[in-house]
Amino acid sequence: MLLELRFAADPAQLCDMRRSARTAMATLGCGAQWVAEVVLAINEACTNVIQHAYAGDVTGEIVLQIGRTDSELEVRVLDFAPPVVVPNIRARRLAEVRPGGLGTHFIKTVMDRWEYGNLPDGTGNFLHMRKRIVASREWVASAPPPARGVEKCPPRSS
Repeated sequence: MLLELRFAADPAQLCDMRRSARTAMATLGCGAQWVAEVVLAINEACTNVIQHAYAGDVTGEIVLQIGRTDSELEVRVLDFAPPVVVPNIRARRLAEVRPGGLGTHFIKTVMDRWEYGNLPDGTGNFLHMRKRIVASREWVASAPPPARGVEKCPPRSS
């Protein structure tokens, strides 16, 4: 397991989550663009959990698990919100020009495979995403990931 992170379903937690996910994937040897796209998909998944599953209840919990097989990155996003109606999960039509509503579209575009549903014991929901690991020539095993574009998270309020 590259990462298991538990965090509150609070939009203020997303910056730290993205940073943790980016750091976990830095060891894969994939390019910055590949990592950025996967982080986008993870962020959209977590945002959807916050907005739709928990309906903005920041006391809810999200679990992010990032692992790998020989050839794939595996990402699981778990929540403990009331079970969602799976057939209702769909991307909006791209012809509808308005803010928001593109999270599912981004996930389906970026990731190679995905499945979502209710946890077997009925205590929440899951999203399991997979993407083939593509090594990049820009990555050097002995060097840290490039620092450009590093996101600075706002300080946490106490």
